[in-house]
Amino acid sequence: MSEKDVLRWYSPRIERDAQLVRWGHFGTPVLLFPTAGGDAEEVERFHLIRVLEPLLDAGRIKVYSTDSAAGKAWMSGEHSAEYCSKLQNLFDSFIYEEVTAAIRQDCNSESVEVIAAGASIGAFNAVATVCRHPDAYRLAIAMSGTFDLSKYLEGRFNQDFYFSSPLHYLPQLEGKSLEVLRTRLILLPSGEGDYEDIGESWRIANILGAKGIPNRVDSWGSDYHHDWNTWREMLPKYLDEFA
Repeated sequence: MSEKDVLRWYSPRIERDAQLVRWGHFGTPVLLFPTAGGDAEEVERFHLIRVLEPLLDAGRIKVYSTDSAAGKAWMSGEHSAEYCSKLQNLFDSFIYEEVTAAIRQDCNSESVEVIAAGASIGAFNAVATVCRHPDAYRLAIAMSGTFDLSKYLEGRFNQDFYFSSPLHYLPQLEGKSLEVLRTRLILLPSGEGDYEDIGESWRIANILGAKGIPNRVDSWGSDYHHDWNTWREMLPKYLDEFA
């Protein structure tokens, strides 16, 4: 098992203790988002780190993960739509201003480009991070993605939600950010088995394509379900190809 290092601090943006866990010491930095309510070490408990060990041991990648603060709020059912939307927007700021800064410092580079990856709502966060921060992120590997969180709004659409949701703000995106984003890549692999909805991937792909943003939907077929077995096969394949 690859050794890990843990960095902890208090985040004023999300107003809670934060942590960033790293596996590996060399190679392309990969920010791996957990699923909805997961913490930074979820990806290790469900053996994603184990299947990445050949790439880690070869010094091709370093993997980082942090807690899913916003995802946990959405899933808990304990907070208002406005609170969850605000936290999702603040989580994006936390990822860019704090987590990305820590990754770049760890890599001894202020310009290193990061790969974002994740499954389910982790896929949403990976796509959202690349779309809002293409200056720092060059690729999203968004597995079995859940991209429309508006079902949690109970009809209370708001500005924080709009700016945190690529599905909603991308159609209006213009300018320098879009120009840079058109040099990036969004990968959207999905199974079509139990609890999978590849239609979510096609929906975001169509919006990306309409804006000239490179993307690719890969169907893994009906034998692949919405679970960790699927993601343990997907992630090493794409990182081996693109890292």
